Amino acid sequence: MTTTVTTSVAPTPKVELTVFSLWSGKEEENFLKALKAFTDETGIAVKHVPQTTEGLMIGLPTQFAAEASVADVVLAPWPAWIRELGKEGHIIEVTDLIDPSKYPPSYVKLVTVDGKIYAAPFKAWAKPGFWYKKSFFEKHGLTPPKTWSEFLDLLEKLKKIPGIEAPIASGDGVGWPLSDVTEAFIIGRGSPDLQRDLIEGKVTFTDPEVRAVFEDLTELLKKGYFSVPDEWTAQIDKLWAEKYGIYFMGNWMTTMPQVKDVKDLGFFPFPETKGAVAGGDWVIIPKYTKHLEEAKKLLKFLAGPKGQEIMVRAGGFLATNVDVPAEAYTPADKAVVDFLKTVDVVPDLDDAIGGEFQRTFWDQLKLLWTSPEMLDEVLETLAEVHTKAVKKG
Repeated sequence: MTTTVTTSVAPTPKVELTVFSLWSGKEEENFLKALKAFTDETGIAVKHVPQTTEGLMIGLPTQFAAEASVADVVLAPWPAWIRELGKEGHIIEVTDLIDPSKYPPSYVKLVTVDGKIYAAPFKAWAKPGFWYKKSFFEKHGLTPPKTWSEFLDLLEKLKKIPGIEAPIASGDGVGWPLSDVTEAFIIGRGSPDLQRDLIEGKVTFTDPEVRAVFEDLTELLKKGYFSVPDEWTAQIDKLWAEKYGIYFMGNWMTTMPQVKDVKDLGFFPFPETKGAVAGGDWVIIPKYTKHLEEAKKLLKFLAGPKGQEIMVRAGGFLATNVDVPAEAYTPADKAVVDFLKTVDVVPDLDDAIGGEFQRTFWDQLKLLWTSPEMLDEVLETLAEVHTKAVKKG
């Protein structure tokens, strides 16, 4: 009698990648479309877990210090933070996974250390200016200003409109809404080169040209033109409810659910500016992922034209990959892209320097908004931390 012995082979367990990003709401909804397309193409499941700024910036390095990572792939907007993680050996080098010629050179340079690329460019974003409700402006006979004088006139007119709490909405809850509008002043009342000089440590916050910019800003704060800072998405609700006249925000404003009708949303650049901040979100892979090959596939998909075109067509997303067709953009996003072609694009100040300086910058601006008479103390504190940061960098 012949006995046949059969052995069963355990099925290969299905891989599920975990992705961390800062996106929620409409941005997350759009991102999930790109992740679904990746799963459909590869069979690799992906779970997206939104993070807070602090959760990502502080929580992830804490995991890395223990040589662990919940996330297999991470999207983050802080190149200085990414470079530091690369130097410390916590994320993998991606030099051989992407073609650098497919991206604006600055987006690759910002995440390169000693010739090694540590992140793949995914999303480009820009901070083009002040957003407003077109129908509100029309109702009150207001027009977008082109000069600084016209801007001051607009603020005074807005302040006198019944029901307006303040001409300009101030975002809070996280640090960047206040730093974004402050950088618009540095670039617009100073120059794009002044922003670059601060990033490179050629000037600091107590220097006369920087102080002059902050004096312009604090003058508007003292006149009550800026609102009391409040949670930044709630401020969009109040802009739409006509409690504020204008709000400085990035191009993602077009995707926010608080904007009830994107066709009624307009923007104007900071008056007389010759520059604007643009930055991005980069894809990194923690060294401690248990699914390295699958994570590499997702990084390449997100860095490629297919993944980015899905995001562009959903709106509120500017691609970094040059192979994404121009016709994929919505009219509102195309307007931002066209504006950026007319100005000097510079990096985000606190994102570029990062670390303790970024946290101090955010905290000191909150202090300045509530106590503009403390300008001297704020600038001295910033100068001290800034000088240390640029020397370290």
